[in-house]
Amino acid sequence: MRVVSAATFILLSVTICCSLTENPPNGSSPNIIIMLMDDMGWGDLGVLGQPSKETPNLDAMAAQGMLLTNFYTANPLCSPSRAALLTGRLPVRNGFYTTNAHARNAYTPQEIVGGISKDEILLPEMLKKKGYVSKIVGKWHLGHRPQYLPLEHGFDEWFGSPNCHFGPYNGSVRPNIPVYNNSEMIGRYFEDFKIDLRTGESNLTQMYLMEGIDFIRRQTEAKKPFFLYWAADATHAPVYASKGFLGKSQRGRYGDAVMELDHSAGQILSLLRRLGIEKNTFVFFTSDNGAALMSGPSQGGSNGPFLCGKETTFEGGMREPAIAWWPGHIKEGTVSLQPANVMDLFTTSLSLAGLSPPDDRTLDGLDLTPVLLNGSHQLDNRPIFFYRGNEMMAVRLGPYKAHYWTWSNSREELQHGINFCPGQEVPGVTTHDQKDHTLQPIIFHLGRDPGEKYPLSVLSKEYQEVLRSVSAVVQQHQKTLVPGMPQLNMCDLAVMNWAPPGCEKLGKCLKPPKSAPWKCLWPH
Repeated sequence: MRVVSAATFILLSVTICCSLTENPPNGSSPNIIIMLMDDMGWGDLGVLGQPSKETPNLDAMAAQGMLLTNFYTANPLCSPSRAALLTGRLPVRNGFYTTNAHARNAYTPQEIVGGISKDEILLPEMLKKKGYVSKIVGKWHLGHRPQYLPLEHGFDEWFGSPNCHFGPYNGSVRPNIPVYNNSEMIGRYFEDFKIDLRTGESNLTQMYLMEGIDFIRRQTEAKKPFFLYWAADATHAPVYASKGFLGKSQRGRYGDAVMELDHSAGQILSLLRRLGIEKNTFVFFTSDNGAALMSGPSQGGSNGPFLCGKETTFEGGMREPAIAWWPGHIKEGTVSLQPANVMDLFTTSLSLAGLSPPDDRTLDGLDLTPVLLNGSHQLDNRPIFFYRGNEMMAVRLGPYKAHYWTWSNSREELQHGINFCPGQEVPGVTTHDQKDHTLQPIIFHLGRDPGEKYPLSVLSKEYQEVLRSVSAVVQQHQKTLVPGMPQLNMCDLAVMNWAPPGCEKLGKCLKPPKSAPWKCLWPH
């Protein structure tokens, strides 16, 4: 097996991360669009084997660009994944994790006190140095209190929500989630922005599409480079679609939502061509974590051949669909096996914009431009770390993945019908208790065994060689890791969306209860 030493890897990371940052193609700063789906699985795209064929536009996007089949998120849950994308740093570094219990997934529900730290540098803040105008459309999920909202962290515009579209609530015990236009709320889900839980009908994806299209048009007319972070959430339960798409797929409501998101992606790419800016716009499509199998089948998607789903550090929880599109720069019809990570989008975007990454902090994202533009293989042996809360659960190096801890979800939850790996139990692997394998990791060859069902024999020469290589990388990573201050430890009903900015104008301010903070309970 060809692997690099830990010391060589560090040198390689620094070299690649910074090598192309001062020379973007053609000497100009391209527009950047990141389309981040919500709970969409690797197996939801036709180009990746979904037989229902709901994604003709995304399949065409892959044919016109690069399909990355070994692309990962940084965490198997929404909020930490999004924080990692926008900071280029593992959640354990940027603070989007909890220390309330070992290896627990945490996110930003309404009662969370924390959010993205003011000490973190987000991608739009960096892009401002090159004159970019930035907009987020859709779900933010990095904290809902005023100091944590997008316009406080580099974005110039925002249309969307700070939280998941859960509800409806009656406003006395829990408020409905607000929808913002820039820095003020303009209504609430289920009140002013309808989601019919019975039929699944909602026009939210159409609104998000129109917001994205309007932003692209305006910045093109102004001749300003732009960054559009299009974070639609229709495939997160409760799943929704507009009337024109309901009942059109073979997979029920979830498939309908996928079809509408695919249509929206197609509309955005068509607009770029009509405006004549497709050769100056880099577009990347991916998802925040694996499909939520516990919500299936009508409310959850497919992770293809991979084990388990959202909330787990098995392949189904963290391997994502990923497509890079940039006509004239990325070779058409390319399939890349490069192991890559959502954090790479931070560093890659800076490189494309001609910016050097921040040098006062550790970055986990690498610059993928050598891979995207030249088909380079120099990053083939970079490691991928799989974290769940404050614990490194696994690491991938080359085609091998070593599990240092295993856990799907608790036996108590399983007894109540919550199962993160339905129909996929693998004895000794999908454990319902946290199992420590640090002295003898469970190792899989993902090329031969993408479903993580057949561990290498610990007695084999292959296992021993892989273990030596992986152990060196893990030891170096853990030795140099400095965890950030955890932001997801404390909850308080008083901080929920009772009176968001702008509520006075709408007559939608609600009275909060008395503050009574507690340590959040994260069951899995």
